[in-house]
Amino acid sequence: MSGSTSHRVAKNTLILYVQVVVGLLVGLYTSRIVLQTLGVEDFGIYNVVGGVITFFGLLNSAMSSSTSRYLTFALGRQDIELSKTYFGVSLFVHFVIAVCICLVAGPIGTWFIEHRMVIPDDRLDAAFWVFYCSIATTFLAIVNVPLGATIIAHEKMGFLAYFSIADTLLKLGGVLVLQVVGADKLKAYALILLTVQVIGQVVYWTYCYRNFMEAKTGMVWNKRVVKEMTSFAGWSLIGDSAVVLFTEGVNLLLNIFFGAVVNAARGIAVQVQGLLMRFVAGFQTAINPQITKSYAGNDLAYMHKLIYTSSKYSFFLMLLLSLPIFLEAKVVLSIWLGTVPEYTVEFLRFMFVISLIDCLANPLVLSAKATGRIRQYQLILGTLLLTIVPISYLFLKSGYSPLIVFWVHLIIVLIGQVARVLLIRRLINLSVRQYMSNVVWPCLGGMIVSAIFPVICYLSLTPSIVRLLSVGALTVFSTASYVYFVAMEHRERSWVKNLVFMKKMSLHED
Repeated sequence: MSGSTSHRVAKNTLILYVQVVVGLLVGLYTSRIVLQTLGVEDFGIYNVVGGVITFFGLLNSAMSSSTSRYLTFALGRQDIELSKTYFGVSLFVHFVIAVCICLVAGPIGTWFIEHRMVIPDDRLDAAFWVFYCSIATTFLAIVNVPLGATIIAHEKMGFLAYFSIADTLLKLGGVLVLQVVGADKLKAYALILLTVQVIGQVVYWTYCYRNFMEAKTGMVWNKRVVKEMTSFAGWSLIGDSAVVLFTEGVNLLLNIFFGAVVNAARGIAVQVQGLLMRFVAGFQTAINPQITKSYAGNDLAYMHKLIYTSSKYSFFLMLLLSLPIFLEAKVVLSIWLGTVPEYTVEFLRFMFVISLIDCLANPLVLSAKATGRIRQYQLILGTLLLTIVPISYLFLKSGYSPLIVFWVHLIIVLIGQVARVLLIRRLINLSVRQYMSNVVWPCLGGMIVSAIFPVICYLSLTPSIVRLLSVGALTVFSTASYVYFVAMEHRERSWVKNLVFMKKMSLHED
């Protein structure tokens, strides 16, 4: 990684981490207030009903991947005219998708909520309100995709950080207002989130129009490019639909078999996992454009190094954040929420383990999409991931507890990661031996070594704040020590030493 590139990635990562820290602290507090204000039942209703619209966003999800890939690829080729064409076409396609989804989702979603979901009769009206607000929010989010992809392709992470912080604070303000609202609080919460989305849309358009030439293009119809991008999106649809289906499909299965309270438990677990994954996403978002641009520049050796770096340090970052909460889930959730729905602790622990695997998967997924040759990859991985829902259904139908769906999920993603590495090997000439040496063995070793002292502390002390803080401190010490002395390469340790030395010199001069 060149000096200027390393500096840019490090700077972008730091900027995104500041945003994530603020988002994490505010998000945890906001989630607590929302749960307390709405109550467990309404909170579960919001999670499951709001997720129904996600089923109708599958095509948009695929086009989002296509848009991001092609815009970043064009910048990697340093072709501004190509960037304008890709942006204009993607804007046109996303608008059409948004309109179609809204027209189809309304009647189908209404029927599904009324006839298939388990919702108390006195809350059915509020559930419909949430659903229609979610449709409007989804429309804006779909139209917004080309703008977000352009910002990330240009690596303008500073704006993303400021925007995300402002968005988080707006939602917090809305939740605080929610506490004094006299109307139906579930309806008010859905309307607040829609309002925040509208504000965000205006800000995105203004920033992109002022800063990027391609954003001034407007909608463009180009038959060849539309065919090229939609063909890519068509194959992406298989993998992206698998992710949405096993996420929202499992949510619906839990609702059908166990009701809204179990949905609330899963919703809390997913929220905590999502907040921590934002730390990992900060690092990966900073490095992802470089992976696609390196492929566009035909620099596969550099691309491989980026994959190793992104996978390894994403894993350790997630381990550092999740291990203390994994061990102290009961204490953390009790402090945070007060009332903890049944199964929340178990769901949360499963989500953390699955997230560690996802940290290794994401750089490989992006690498496959960077090549544009994703037909076989998506067919195999998509089909594999789609089996999560039917297998879970069979177990639940046989009388198993809600935990079985997480066991199924975990086993399938493990199998999927093995398949993913074998498929990527042929796409970008990635050495499996080098991947194991640079990523898998360091991560497995780090997970075992980093857990020793925290687990001993957890087993030795009684549940308390002191034990929670001790487990956290030991996790930081053991993980950081392993990463620095074992996982890091010599050049990486030298970079860290130089960075620390320069900071000390700066402080001394001040």
